[in-house]
Amino acid sequence: MATANYIKGQSETKITALYCRLSQDDGREGDSNSISNQKEILLAYAQRNSFPNPQFFTDDGFSGTTFDRPSFIQMENMVEQGLVDTIIVKDLSRFGRNYLDVGNYLEIKYPTLGVRFIAIQENVDTLKETGTEMMPFNNIFNEWYAAQTSKKIRAVWKNKAANGKRVSSSVPFGYVKNPQDKEDWLLDEPAADIVRRVYALCLDGRGPLQIAKQLEQEKVLIPSAYYASLGRKTRKQYTNPYAWDQKTVAGILANQQYTGCTVNFMTTTVSYKVHKTVYKPKDEWQIIPNTQPAIIDEDTWKRVQELRENRIRPTATGRTSLFSGKVFCADCGSKLHFCAAKSLNANQEHYRCANYKSGRGNCQIHYIRNVVLEKIVLEAINSLADFVRCYEPVFLYLMAQKDIVSKRTETNRLKSSIESGKRRIQDLDKLIERIYEDQVLGNISAERYARMSVNYENEQRELVKRVDEDEKRLVSIEQTSLDLKTLLKVLRSNTAFEELTPTLVNSLIRRIEVHNNDKSSGHCSVKVDIYFTAIGLIYIPTEDEIKSLMEKIQSNPQEYRLTA
Repeated sequence: MATANYIKGQSETKITALYCRLSQDDGREGDSNSISNQKEILLAYAQRNSFPNPQFFTDDGFSGTTFDRPSFIQMENMVEQGLVDTIIVKDLSRFGRNYLDVGNYLEIKYPTLGVRFIAIQENVDTLKETGTEMMPFNNIFNEWYAAQTSKKIRAVWKNKAANGKRVSSSVPFGYVKNPQDKEDWLLDEPAADIVRRVYALCLDGRGPLQIAKQLEQEKVLIPSAYYASLGRKTRKQYTNPYAWDQKTVAGILANQQYTGCTVNFMTTTVSYKVHKTVYKPKDEWQIIPNTQPAIIDEDTWKRVQELRENRIRPTATGRTSLFSGKVFCADCGSKLHFCAAKSLNANQEHYRCANYKSGRGNCQIHYIRNVVLEKIVLEAINSLADFVRCYEPVFLYLMAQKDIVSKRTETNRLKSSIESGKRRIQDLDKLIERIYEDQVLGNISAERYARMSVNYENEQRELVKRVDEDEKRLVSIEQTSLDLKTLLKVLRSNTAFEELTPTLVNSLIRRIEVHNNDKSSGHCSVKVDIYFTAIGLIYIPTEDEIKSLMEKIQSNPQEYRLTA
């Protein structure tokens, strides 16, 4: 929190700036550095020494390693306007903990502008030139203290994470801390509803900017305005309480913690001096499941991430397809390009392989009209919905079988990869040892040894990394179960789907593969493979096959049992 206020009785002459600062880390030192304590000391000093027109400038909760502080910036603006005669702080560390920046202000800028600076505790007074000879050393010590504090905090974080606890103290929009247990997050239902609304709009085909505009039109309070309406403190200033920022929306859509998990070490700062937040690689994240109530189910979150990665970009005409970003060539794997020129009407809009390039590429056309594809997908969804509604036990039985087979195949592949990787790592150890002996005996030159050694070590390093990733993936497969909740919820919601909507497509369809045109029968036909969310490509059995499967289920209901 940043504040600035005048003391009663001041005149229109230059002011005496009484600057106070307290960071969250400084707060651990107790009451000695509290804002109220600083104000009491500064005002008493100013009055005792007859400094005119004292004015407080207060930055509460801001680090001393950065000067990007609201009240400090306000004070500096007044300094540059020639409105400040003297600046007084309790001690140099309250002014800042970056010795280069502190030195620039105190030794160059303020003397140039004729501003007197006083640090009470260190007896620094630039007018009387007292305490100035030790000032650089004090500033270096203050920065060293900041660096050590940063290390201690990071050590605490690592220890908490090692014990499976949440590191960050900040709570995402949609949650609130439990008053009885600050480590526990509870649902903030009004805010959680807004989060659900954001995800629903994304599934409806809207991007962050479109969602932001929609929320503004609906007069939905932005997070800081919402907190303010509840009487909660917020640092962010705003003029329009409904002006959603697309970055805020994008942050909500990317936050995995809405699935009920904790994500540690997702972000970090550049250094203890540079407070810019940067994202860490995903393999460095620590994910702890089931730490708070979920606002968004995991499958919906994954679907949204896929949609964000495959953003729908309008054509030159401004028209888009329901399937943009989801349609691929069954032969070369390239995306199918959506063609919607001004000369084409809705019935003529079509897809073709991006690798075709009017016959000059290395793939065939894979042509399909958009209206035809819509019809095929709608029929496939209704067929699946009918199957699930009529024969849900059979559907679950088939999915369980498929899940088991898929896990077994992937598990065998990973185990084989891990075993071969470990063998090669051992072989490389022997090779490195052998070329070292050859170099010592003079069988190979030092240059050749160095080159071969580097190549072997690089290969070994990559193999160690790959084996580690495969082992993590193997554990993940064993712990992951097939989640059909979202799919079944959508399929059960209607007796018949009459038309496709962005929400329906984005909820159910993960990928569509289009084969090349087949004219062998004398008629042009196109095979289309539709991969559904969670279950992939599915074959709907015939009535005879269903009867046979029902008999199997009745005879042994526990076999391949899967519930949803």
